[in-house]
Amino acid sequence: MRMLVVLVSILLLAACGSSRVIREGGTSAAPTSTPKPGQTATVQRGDTLYRIATSHGISALDLAMWNSIPAPYTIYPGQRLRLYPGGTASAPPRRPPATAAGGAPAQRPPVTPTRAPPQPPAPAPARSPFRWQWPTDGQVIARYVANDPTRQGLDIAGTGGQAVRAAADGVVVYSGSGLVGYGELIIVKHDEQWLSAYGHNRTRRVNEGERVSAGQQIAEMGRTGAARDMLHFEIRYNGKPVDPLSYLPAR
Repeated sequence: MRMLVVLVSILLLAACGSSRVIREGGTSAAPTSTPKPGQTATVQRGDTLYRIATSHGISALDLAMWNSIPAPYTIYPGQRLRLYPGGTASAPPRRPPATAAGGAPAQRPPVTPTRAPPQPPAPAPARSPFRWQWPTDGQVIARYVANDPTRQGLDIAGTGGQAVRAAADGVVVYSGSGLVGYGELIIVKHDEQWLSAYGHNRTRRVNEGERVSAGQQIAEMGRTGAARDMLHFEIRYNGKPVDPLSYLPAR
């Protein structure tokens, strides 16, 4: 019996010596961002928001918030990203309650409820120096919705292979399929502030660096990354999507 107890003790000690500690549910501390006031970063081909953020000591979430980039956090070549937050008004410090003689809290005058100030009207669309043209023929099946990351432009239905045209003069700054959700995508830079994007193409007919004219065919409509033949078209001002119907001619 004594030998059995000794044998069990030896086995237990051996098991303890070879055991592993497994921590479950552990979390790592969130990275601390180091703002760089006055500095910007220009997006290059192949860049991601995460890559730019980490290379400058900033968390990807902070970089997205500082530049008002909504999910899924899409960025474009040539876009400039601010490496510091915008100015925000800080809340005034809270004062301790006034006291009357003897240390008792003073009676405050009754507060008269006030009406909430009226909401300001939506800002007028930025004035564009271009005469925009419709990028293709067909019915608009989805429109732009402000502040909705899934509705940042127009979806125009059509037939596979029909012409997709440049909406204004510019230079092709992206031609590829590396942005998830856009399929075969072309991005045209019109100046330092204006871009246009053309997604779900079947065939791309222009390369990066190529100059295009308004009305020139740049692609063939398709359904890459989409459930049907269609063109997803966006106009962006300073990197932010705007309503294309505010700039395209009525039809």
